[in-house]
This record gives sequence, structure tokens and C-alpha cells, in this order.
Amino acid sequence: MWAYLPAFLCFLWFAVSAVRERRRFSNAVLLGLSLTLAAGAWLFELHRDHQGMARVLVMLLLGLGVLGVVTLAWFLISNGVVMVRKEGASPANLLSLLAGVALVGLVVLVAGTLAADNRTLDVAAAGAVAVSAYVGFLFLCFVVYAFLYGRLRFRRKADYVVVLGSGLVGGSKVSPLLASRLEKARAVHGRLSARGGRPMLLTSGGQGPDEDLPESHAMAAYLIERGFPEALLLREDRSTTTEENLRFSRTVMEQATPGYRCVIVTNNYHVFRAALTARRVGVRGQVVGSPTASYFLPSATIREFVALLLAHRRAHLTFCLGFVVGAGAIWWLG
Repeated sequence: MWAYLPAFLCFLWFAVSAVRERRRFSNAVLLGLSLTLAAGAWLFELHRDHQGMARVLVMLLLGLGVLGVVTLAWFLISNGVVMVRKEGASPANLLSLLAGVALVGLVVLVAGTLAADNRTLDVAAAGAVAVSAYVGFLFLCFVVYAFLYGRLRFRRKADYVVVLGSGLVGGSKVSPLLASRLEKARAVHGRLSARGGRPMLLTSGGQGPDEDLPESHAMAAYLIERGFPEALLLREDRSTTTEENLRFSRTVMEQATPGYRCVIVTNNYHVFRAALTARRVGVRGQVVGSPTASYFLPSATIREFVALLLAHRRAHLTFCLGFVVGAGAIWWLG
């Protein structure tokens, strides 16, 4: 049972951290580490007591892993083609396609390494697999914890419901993506009102260079047209990014209601990164998500993850560089 101690301690660390502040990426990593260590401890115990069964299980897991990578590559490439067909070939829409192609390249590199007797190729493949495993582990941590965070219930009381803006169609019309956020905000506002509160609904979004009016004004107009009381609406019309959405909205809320609490509404794929940003800029509120078209989710989720990596690029580049240097050291010493 001592083999499970590291997993237990890691999970305890995760639990304490999550209770203190749910909006941390370190929570996702700690949860992933605790599950990985627990699985490793279980395999260790199994190998100690039943070596033959453990070997068979490890081989089965390796086979399933290879099959999973190939299947994932096929799915990402297929989704990337759909994204380009429906949304256009912008860099953001190409992410799932590029990720699928990268996985295919990794499989080809590993297969070529196994087929050839070349030490340089072996070391290159080892470095590529190590970096891919590191990024893949972080991505799984991100997806699992974002899924869990997105299913937390919001507070029973809040002073504001904040809707984060996104681009307008044709410069003036609310897009289906943004309409999904607004409908979710109406539902959240209705539930808070049913509990005896009277929160204000704050639309947040400035005017882009290709837009005829600020996003927050188009969002407010959408709500008013559908019967939402204008007296309960506020507009924040200076922001151009998610961070500015939250920072400028915080200023509006603090000035009107010191000690406020809020619920922030965005799309489900954006919930966790919005929560991390809200924590960083000091917004007191939980983030909830609205539905997104299924074909849009893979690229959108990868985009959120890439943005998160870039926000901490020095640390992640240091780890990846360590893998590359380690592979180079093995080649040099060999």
C-alpha cells in the first residue's frame, strides 16, 4: 500500500488547492499527477503479485495507446476538414487539422525508428515522444479539469451576470456563438432572480475595426428584442480581448457595488481559461458555459489550450528544452 502514498499526497494537495481557489491550472496538473501516480502504483502492485498478468496488461495498454493515437489523428484531420469547409481556413480553424497531421508525423517517425537501425533517429524519436507526452499530459489535465469546473454550480446569489463578447456577423449582427452566450445569460439571470435576487446583466465587448457598433450594444439590443428589461442592462463597450472584458467589467461592478459577486457567461470551451483570467485580474465570480456546435469544439478547445501554454511559455519551453537536451546528451554519451 505504500506505493499509493505519493498519489494520496498529490491528491490531498489537489483537494486543498481546489478548496482554496478552483481557478488554477495547477489544480488540473495536480489531479492529473495524482491519477497517473495511482495508476503507476496499481501496476507496480500488480507486477509484484502477478508478473505475467502485469506484462500482458502493459502490452495491451501500449497497443490501445497506439490505436488511440491513430484514431485521434484521423478524427482531428477529419474535423479540421469540416472546420475549413464550414468556417474558413483561418489559422484558428486549422488547429485540429494541424494537430492531426502532427500526430501522423509522430507515428511515422516512431515507426521509421523501429524499422531502421539508426541511433540518431532513435534519439530524435525519443525526444519527440517525450515532448509529445508532456504536451499530451497537460492537454488531458486541461480537458478533464475544464470539464469538471464547467459542471460546478454557480452561487445562489450574485449581483451581476457578465456576458463576454465575441465577434459580430456583418459588423452588426449577433453571431450564433454569441447568441448562445446571451441565451445562457438569460437563463442564469432567471434562476438568480427566482431565488429572490435582482442582478444586473452586464454585456461586455467593444467595437472592432470591422464592426459598425460595439459588441455590447448589439448584445443588449438582442436581449431587449427578446423581452429582457432594459432597466436591468449595463454595457461595457471598451474591451477588445477576454482580459479587457473582465478587467473593464470589474471596474464597472466595483464602482457600483463594492464587494460584488458575479456569474460570468461564455461558451463551454472557453470556461476554464476565462476563469483563470478572471482570477488573474481580480474578478470575484464563477464562470459558466453555453453550448457550442460539436464540430467547432475540437479546434476551439485546442485553441484555448495553446493560449494557456503561451501564457506560461517560458516554463513550458524550459521543460521541452530539457527533454531535447536530455536526448542530445544520450546521443553524445552514446
